[in-house]
Amino acid sequence: MQQPEDTNPGKRTSRREIAHYFEYSNSGIQVVSDGLQEMCFGEFLVEKRAVNRMQLFEALQYQDKEPDKRLGECMYELGYLPAAALLFHLEQWNNMETVLV
Repeated sequence: MQQPEDTNPGKRTSRREIAHYFEYSNSGIQVVSDGLQEMCFGEFLVEKRAVNRMQLFEALQYQDKEPDKRLGECMYELGYLPAAALLFHLEQWNNMETVLV
């Protein structure tokens, strides 16, 4: 899959801008049982190589500025994923096997 061109090539995301995504929180990813983990949609997209980690961070930053938008909408608006690919991955993520503990 071809990566979209950077719409703002002079702007680089600083470490400080993305540091808060690594801070611990009570609602973050946690080990549930026997090594099973909850997986958020953004991490799922990175694991499937639909987007790279920097694109995920930039989409999360965009979502911080537009809190009523879902992450997929932000990725679409930034040009990181076409609608068809977004819907395909969303369906895969929603159909992942889950284990109740």
